[in-house]
Amino acid sequence: MKDLDGKPILLHSRGGGTDSIANVIEEREGIKLGERSYVPGSSNRVVALLAGQADATILDLSNKNKIVAEAGDRFHSLPMFEVKASDEALFANLDWIKANEDDVDLFVQSLASVWQDMAKDPTIIRRETNPDGPIGQLPAEVLAELDGFYTDAVAGGLYDPNGGGRAAAQADLEWYAGAGQLEGDPATLNPEDFWYFKPLDAVAK
Repeated sequence: MKDLDGKPILLHSRGGGTDSIANVIEEREGIKLGERSYVPGSSNRVVALLAGQADATILDLSNKNKIVAEAGDRFHSLPMFEVKASDEALFANLDWIKANEDDVDLFVQSLASVWQDMAKDPTIIRRETNPDGPIGQLPAEVLAELDGFYTDAVAGGLYDPNGGGRAAAQADLEWYAGAGQLEGDPATLNPEDFWYFKPLDAVAK
């Protein structure tokens, strides 16, 4: 990480998640990154790296694996600190959620059960993939890597068996503050004021 001191970096968007990660890297490593350029889309940043238009960026797991496989002699992955913030989150109108409580509960329960099954055996995604469904339509080379991808993702904590919950929500507040999108001390903020946990709490019971 120290080698990144003063080096330019390619990020997704100003004030977004990768911008916040870059801020945390600076704070934790005691460095100052160089010029920040913004290119939306992790796959587009891979193209920039391979074309020699960038030397450093932040990628998602699948694109990190892709560039290491294709150009491992030119690039390597730096170790990442633990991140508890959400990588993906569900959003819906609160009135709609309350009006459709049973359906929402079933949907959240289904998602949580998949993550819990993955925690026990990451190969379940490949074994239960419907060849006629969206995942089944992916290229053969992608399907061949599903076990490795989900094994790495589960080991890296990408899929929390408990759905993230309040720990992820509190971490999100810290990330938003770090990205300059939220004012005030996140330690004084209550996640309950920003997230509706009832559907996820029902799964935990």
